[in-house]
Amino acid sequence: MYDIEIVLENRPGSLALMGEILGTNNISLEGGGVFAGNEKSTAHFLIMEPEKARKVLGDAGFDVLAINEVIIQKLRQDLPGQLGLFCRRLADENVNILVQYSDHANQLILVVDNPEKARAVSDKWMKEFWN
Repeated sequence: MYDIEIVLENRPGSLALMGEILGTNNISLEGGGVFAGNEKSTAHFLIMEPEKARKVLGDAGFDVLAINEVIIQKLRQDLPGQLGLFCRRLADENVNILVQYSDHANQLILVVDNPEKARAVSDKWMKEFWN
């Protein structure tokens, strides 16, 4: 899975058009969100086929800013404070979170500045909280 970062016009129908283009090309979005600015918005979506999405969106005039690696982390919903604790562990390793959202399976999706370090934190987390 990858995060695709897309610029959208901040106007009615922009997100609909993006979704229609991806749907027509059998590209599924597995999570994400749109963050509004003044005239432009930034969309981040979790996707399986990033290069195919980049091409079809680019062909339709959308500006795809980046394809990003993601960290996908399951947090324990029965233990309060999981988000803070996991993010603190990333911070303690000097990993900066650039984007955060959830997927359709209620997992934490992160784009970070150091995926290798973040994966090590995530792997240790999984052993501690899920084994």
